Amino acid sequence: MRKVILFFILISTVIGAWADGITFTANAPEVVVSGDQFRLSYTINSQKVRDFRAPNIQGFEVLMGPSRSTQYQNYYGVETNSITFTYILMAEKEGTYKIPGATIVADGNNYTSNSVEIKVLPPDQSAGASSGNSRNSSRNQANSGKITDKELFMMATASKTNVYEQEAILLTYKIYTQVNLTELRGDIPDLKGFHTQEVELPNQKTWTLEHFNGRNYNTTIWRQLVLFPQQTGKIEIPSVTFEGTVSQMVASADPFDAFFNGGNYVNIKKNLVTPKLTINVKELPAGKPANFSGGVGEFTLSSSISTQELKTNDAVTIKLVISGTGNMKLINTPEVGFPQDYEIYDPKVDNKFNLTRSGLAGSKVIEYLAIPRHAGTYTIPPIEFSYFDLKSQSYKTLKTDAYTLNVAKGEGNSDQVVANFTSKEDLKVLGQDIRYIKTGDTRLTQKDDYLFGSTSYWLWYIIPLVLFIAFMVIYRKQAMENANVAKVRTKKANKVAAKRMKNAGKLLAEKKSEAFYDEVLKALWGYISDKLSMPVSQLSKDNIEEELQKHQVADELIKAFIDTLNDCEFARYAPGNQDEKMDKIYSSAIDVISKMENSIKR
Repeated sequence: MRKVILFFILISTVIGAWADGITFTANAPEVVVSGDQFRLSYTINSQKVRDFRAPNIQGFEVLMGPSRSTQYQNYYGVETNSITFTYILMAEKEGTYKIPGATIVADGNNYTSNSVEIKVLPPDQSAGASSGNSRNSSRNQANSGKITDKELFMMATASKTNVYEQEAILLTYKIYTQVNLTELRGDIPDLKGFHTQEVELPNQKTWTLEHFNGRNYNTTIWRQLVLFPQQTGKIEIPSVTFEGTVSQMVASADPFDAFFNGGNYVNIKKNLVTPKLTINVKELPAGKPANFSGGVGEFTLSSSISTQELKTNDAVTIKLVISGTGNMKLINTPEVGFPQDYEIYDPKVDNKFNLTRSGLAGSKVIEYLAIPRHAGTYTIPPIEFSYFDLKSQSYKTLKTDAYTLNVAKGEGNSDQVVANFTSKEDLKVLGQDIRYIKTGDTRLTQKDDYLFGSTSYWLWYIIPLVLFIAFMVIYRKQAMENANVAKVRTKKANKVAAKRMKNAGKLLAEKKSEAFYDEVLKALWGYISDKLSMPVSQLSKDNIEEELQKHQVADELIKAFIDTLNDCEFARYAPGNQDEKMDKIYSSAIDVISKMENSIKR
């Protein structure tokens, strides 16, 4: 009961607040036909009004007004009152006219209504015949069950018919009707040669008057698509057939039925065939930059970096933002020139654009994650993005700033090496496994030959032979299996992954987040590398998906594996509770490796 009372109090408060705010609103149709009569009304939600003054109304004949009417409403005990001033106008000639706002005094304050803009269409040329002939013609059409192409049709129009490859085109399907269209069915076929995206339109269609070829029609946009041509030359948009249903009144021969029921209504089928369209697609001009992204439109470029001071085995993220309007979805991801010894991950792409009538507008956010393995100072060169600018009809190349990274020595293995060495100082960091070639004088001494022909001499041959035969007999099966390296790696993949996850569990308990994430990534990438018999350097999320599908792994499990990789790569940089994130990642990694072990078919 208390909840009910509180609900009514809330409703009353909202309605009361609405009622206290005085609004003064003008209403009129957006489109009328010359010679037609229509209403212009001004409504104010107050009873204490005076000094209503209408504006100077030009372009229309005032047939009546202003008439005053009062409306009373009661919502949950809250009374609201309004007063409406109404004019009856008649449009005199075609054109677009603006009626300024009216003024009034309410509760001692001055208020001005909104202005209204009205478009006046010329009279329908089909109405030029006498009224009697027109009525007879309509009756005959109704009785015959035919709807002409002048009464109902659909048009297909393209915003451009001469474009460049990848340039956006707006394709519109629009209905024109003078009859009561109650239903329309049909779909647009695949448009070959185009990448298509449909513009989202309201489910409730809005009808407006439009003058076309001397006649006035009720019109609405049925479908809209944005097309991106993928090839050059002349591309045809085929005609499409829609099936419409028209509700038509048929005059009854029975005078009583005509008087009491208003006649009978029948449904008439009508096929609406749109015209064919031809789009001339031009090839992009010569002089295409080497790093051309495929972008066509108008774009801007910006970038940021997570840090420029870090340690080995710490991650660095470069965020690239491409903004603008064009074929955003189809542009290639720019490359970042990370040093060769960096561990580089697949970029994370976040599309934040919306479909507009000019193409895709918004931004594409790309995050590049890399981990330096060696100390030093590194320069990441400017990131370049080349596209074709429609406004200037030329290629443009945008560049970001270069970044200098100062990498200090952090925790990690010391036996990692770099491919290029130029001095002894470079070799000092390699540990004890590499020695310099000894230089200087070297003396050679002749070996004594007393061993030749002795018992020891023959034993040196016999003993290894016996051991070899024993080894072959005892471990023959294992040796045959070990001959297949790929099979061994596949067999031991789960053990290696389990060992790495055990180490990750220790790091989790010690709350060493960065080392934990690094170990989990090694477990995941290493496991899938061993299972697929592919080096880690040749793996990416795209080819992982393809290879796992070849091994009959379910799509849900593939997605779970890739999601775990993504979550692990970016969890360390996301704000929030690290303990909670590490627990979740650890559980997900163990679960997905376990399921993968039972699913991969060899």
